[in-house]
Amino acid sequence: MILWFAGLAFVIVVSVFRDAAIDYRLVMAGALLPDLLDAPWGHAGPAHALVYSVALLTVVMLATRRRRGWRRRLLAVPIGTFVHLILDGAWAMTKVFWWPFLGDAGQPAIPAFGRPAVVVVALEVAGAAALWWCYRRFELGDEENRDRFVRQGRLRRDLVG
Repeated sequence: MILWFAGLAFVIVVSVFRDAAIDYRLVMAGALLPDLLDAPWGHAGPAHALVYSVALLTVVMLATRRRRGWRRRLLAVPIGTFVHLILDGAWAMTKVFWWPFLGDAGQPAIPAFGRPAVVVVALEVAGAAALWWCYRRFELGDEENRDRFVRQGRLRRDLVG
């Protein structure tokens, strides 16, 4: 599932933070990251654990000390991974979500891959609708707005607040 995570991450983060300077492209990339990292193993692994997102946030914070611009940009990735955990319902897989604190997580299916096809289609349609809403709400049909978003991941300030 791509549109579900990308679209809803965009909507959730813009609704919560109302910040035109966040790189929303990186938020969406971060929201896709846990599935991309765990998919090669065929089961939900460390990327679906809370400790992964916390560790990623810690690494970004430590690596960008005294680099405010880089920090502002890169914080979007762990924010996206946290949103992924919410949208995936990862907390329902307690052994995975709280790994390594509850011991071995086993090998449960990646939530996005274990859903019935009709649910996946419905979630992807919802994600497409969220992206369409963002396209209309933030006037991305306008060449200047679209160019700002494509090049910088940013939105026009007066449209966000």
